[in-house]
Amino acid sequence: MTGIVETRRIEDRVVTAPHGREGRLRVANLNVSFTRGGTEHHVVHDVSFTLEPGECVAIVGESGSGKSVTARTIVGLTGGRSTVTADEISLDGESLIGATKRQWRSTRGRRIGFILQDALVSLDPLRPVGREIDEALRLHNWGNRSERKRKVLDLLDSVGVPDPQNRARQRPDELSGGLRQRALIASALALDPEIIIADEPTTALDATVQAQVLSLIADMKSRGVSVILISHDLSVVAQLADHILVMKGGQVLESGEAHQVLHDPRHDYTRSLIDAVPSEHTRGKPLGPPVEIIATPHPPRVAEEFADYDGPVLEAKHLVKRFTTPDGSVSVAVDDVSFTLARGETLGIVGESGSGKSTTARLALALSRPDGGSVSLLGRDWTTLAEPRRRALRGRISVVYQDPLSSFDPRWNAERILLDSLPAELDGDSAARHARVRELAGQVGLPEDVLRRFPLQLSGGQRQRIAIARALAPSPSVIVLDEAVSALDVSIQAQILDLLVGLQRQLGLSYLFISHDLGVISHLSDHVLVMKDGAVVERGTPDQIFNHPRHPYTQQLVSSVPTLDD
Repeated sequence: MTGIVETRRIEDRVVTAPHGREGRLRVANLNVSFTRGGTEHHVVHDVSFTLEPGECVAIVGESGSGKSVTARTIVGLTGGRSTVTADEISLDGESLIGATKRQWRSTRGRRIGFILQDALVSLDPLRPVGREIDEALRLHNWGNRSERKRKVLDLLDSVGVPDPQNRARQRPDELSGGLRQRALIASALALDPEIIIADEPTTALDATVQAQVLSLIADMKSRGVSVILISHDLSVVAQLADHILVMKGGQVLESGEAHQVLHDPRHDYTRSLIDAVPSEHTRGKPLGPPVEIIATPHPPRVAEEFADYDGPVLEAKHLVKRFTTPDGSVSVAVDDVSFTLARGETLGIVGESGSGKSTTARLALALSRPDGGSVSLLGRDWTTLAEPRRRALRGRISVVYQDPLSSFDPRWNAERILLDSLPAELDGDSAARHARVRELAGQVGLPEDVLRRFPLQLSGGQRQRIAIARALAPSPSVIVLDEAVSALDVSIQAQILDLLVGLQRQLGLSYLFISHDLGVISHLSDHVLVMKDGAVVERGTPDQIFNHPRHPYTQQLVSSVPTLDD
């Protein structure tokens, strides 16, 4: 195993299989620590579980709880600065402790498949996804070239990738977040492994495709495949898990049968996770403890410029956007989309991957020019502005992306990231600039010492708070949030959603909120657009959309949403 692995004999304790079962995979008293700067950090403490054929063990908990480290240890991917100790790590009775690199290469993929969390980082940006999947087959000497090609297309089709023939030829940056995640899942399933470790496998997927992937994993379970599921989405966990481990600070705080943990939790932390799940029932209510918002006034020039404007802050009329596909045909990504966003309100946009949500957001941000229609920002034409005039107005609309890590310069610490985002009127006043950065950190609930850290040294929740602070830096009227909480565990997601609500109330912000998570949209939005194939198929209030849907697609979307009670 990568890192130092050793067995320990505990003199006063007899080690037995967790849950008293034999198990396909057995983990007993696993401990993992990392050495950084001469200091040892113990991140996993005495974790034990047993995984039977056809069974799913789910590991849930907040960022930094040790979930992913536990999963990576099982496949020997903890890294060179790690120290791993365990009484047992065995697969079908064969010990994995002390496995060589060659043995791990033979085990990973063929016997244990790993679906990683971050598809954008995990896939090679320089080659088509079809070749990525083909490599998994080729390295294990599976079939000839034509057989592998057919297998790749079958795998992409099995995980719900539309038009697999064309998609297989596209690079990750040419695919939506959901399509990238599905390609990653296809790669993990390529060799039909007996165990699948799924680290947030449905994070970037819309409700209908999520239901398809969950059905696929459930079908694998019925055929005897074992699953270790790591997820912040407790509704997803409820669909698949037989047993649940709840982790915090590297320790298992609660474990047991899935139904007991989800419906009769015994630990306060487990109850807090369940209470933090957003839905129509939580609208207008905080999901977690009170969030302190430090109000910072808009710069006077901005306030004066738009003080008398009381119309829509953002308005789109009949937007159209077309793209040319790899086979030369034309695809309509956005088809006659119109909407109005009022001051202090949230417009939610939902739909499956490829429905045109993110393209609509890019048109709203003027990062892409429409082939038809127009966008106005604060009553001013925003679509056809010359770049110098647009640059002057750019600070009035900001964006928070799905993956903040990829949108940050890894060489810059958080302070420099925020300094770079400040408006030009603060240029030349170093004291004012640094004071504004400290104010921004306070606004999003971060202590000043976080400003000295680099992106890779921040947790997922901290990175997203910095991304929100960066969006706030120019004092915008509108913030576009493109899947801004989809990669966060439920407790951190609750903090960010409460933060966004508090900022909206304090600063009068308007949000264009794009998400595949209907619970989040229902919790946050004043109005909702449902998109499919580039067009708006239904619009209305959250109550109308989620409780009385009229369009067949909306009905299908709502019925696909998993719940804790399923």
